[in-house]
Amino acid sequence: MTLRPTLLVAAALALSLGNASAQTVLKIGYTPAKDSHYWVGSVTFCDEVEKNTQGRYKCQQFPNSALGGEREQIEAVQLGTQDLVNASTGALGNFVPETKIVDIPFLFRDYDHARHTMDGPIGQDLLKKMAAKGLIGLAWTENGFRHMTNNKRPIMTASDASGLKLRTMENKVHMDGYKTFGLLPTPMAFPELFTALQQGTVDGQENPIPVILSAKFAQVQKYLSLTGHVYSPAVIIMSPNVWNKLSDADKKVFVEAAQKGGIAQRKKVNEDEANGIAQLRKDGMQVIEKVDGESFRKAVVPAYAQFAKEFGADKIAAIQAVR
Repeated sequence: MTLRPTLLVAAALALSLGNASAQTVLKIGYTPAKDSHYWVGSVTFCDEVEKNTQGRYKCQQFPNSALGGEREQIEAVQLGTQDLVNASTGALGNFVPETKIVDIPFLFRDYDHARHTMDGPIGQDLLKKMAAKGLIGLAWTENGFRHMTNNKRPIMTASDASGLKLRTMENKVHMDGYKTFGLLPTPMAFPELFTALQQGTVDGQENPIPVILSAKFAQVQKYLSLTGHVYSPAVIIMSPNVWNKLSDADKKVFVEAAQKGGIAQRKKVNEDEANGIAQLRKDGMQVIEKVDGESFRKAVVPAYAQFAKEFGADKIAAIQAVR
């Protein structure tokens, strides 16, 4: 009789160890800071995964470029040394060239147009193309419409941008488009950007309002021009090493969790767009709201000839036609 409690304790310990070993912790990284739109989307995704796998899977978050820039993180997911990344298409085109089409300047009219495109057949087809490149695209999230900031002068027309040294992503479509505005595109990984702005290595940068807020660029930039020149989608990508081990039921859980993460991330973008301008003004930035968008659209026309050759005029037209 005296052995029974010991046996019960041993059995309980064995059971708890068994449960612990059954839990898989996945690393998910992204470049913006904690409390950013990426963080909101990733936390929602991870909470849904943990809840709907009954705790068999949970995530460890790595915000603020803790695992490197977007290009490095996507490559790590491809190699299987990182489980998940929530990244923009800015760097993804280096791995999945077909996705670069969505980075064309002034391709999307507004958020409704962009979101309908990414959630519809065109966006879903782009998600599927990632598998051939060793990446599993779970669902589209969002970065937002990109705007220009700089320390030299207000940008109201395309000619105002001429001669400014602007940090861009390592994305040829962005750079080809921006050159038509007279900008001097300077590709640089996001983790290096704040210091480069602080030291004057570059005059400015371009990012959506949520990134400008979360990265605290108001501390190192004087002017914000609401150019809205590129819509920047983002996506939750999983390593095939993890995906291929999942049951069909768990795959469904991960995809649906990523879709809910995308909804939450877009909601945060909406909130930051609605409230962020006032906050950035409060933080000392001069905000130029009345930008001559037509001057930028006219300037970028020559680049569209090259984009049509690269992606197909019919594919560009199909995106423009989405209602």
